[in-house]
Amino acid sequence: MFQEQSTTVCGLYQQAPTLAQAGVHLVSTDEMTGIQALERAAPTKSVQPGQVEKREFEYIRHGTLSLIANLEVATGRIIGPTLGPTRTEADFVAHIQRLIETDPQGQWIFILDQLNTHQSASLVELVNQRLGLNSPDLGVKGQSGILANKKSRKAFLSEPTHRIRFVFTPKHASWLNQIEIWFSILMRRLLKRSSFSSLAELEARILSFIDYFNRVAAKPFKWTFTGRPLQA
Repeated sequence: MFQEQSTTVCGLYQQAPTLAQAGVHLVSTDEMTGIQALERAAPTKSVQPGQVEKREFEYIRHGTLSLIANLEVATGRIIGPTLGPTRTEADFVAHIQRLIETDPQGQWIFILDQLNTHQSASLVELVNQRLGLNSPDLGVKGQSGILANKKSRKAFLSEPTHRIRFVFTPKHASWLNQIEIWFSILMRRLLKRSSFSSLAELEARILSFIDYFNRVAAKPFKWTFTGRPLQA
């Protein structure tokens, strides 16, 4: 199961330039939760001749934000980010809906992990509506039809013939999702060493960093893993 799923994901990464030329949006999506707005209790003292940077270890908490982000695999750009206090099922569905609306008739392939909110009844209903299927037999969540359980919902969302579909990484293998690489960049370059006086400042600086990254640093990741285990 791991090899089959990982090979599918890695195959899509390799096809990203071709898919983009055909107008297909290949997007790596996930959430970064609990981003803390921490304000240093004293200003950081910058590097001086013969002295290292000195950062205050005490801080003031101003709350947390959740970021739902999308990496456009073919370009390495971050598109349609959502920042808010929660990452509920409703938050995720609204996020996907806003992104799809940037190209309502386009073809979308989302790569994401198997979190419950990524295989929800609400997401199935959104895709059903956006595709114009208006299927009367979605069933009842927890009882019957497509909505019956996680497995049946996943099968519907993964349907290869759908113009909007979701490709899931194997369980315990979210490292196969390229957005995780970008999250580490965000952590190292902005969040780890900064001080934020409020949630509003945290949000503004994350959005500013995304804009800067897209203009200056965005490029496709060189993905070499093919999904097959290494041979001894």
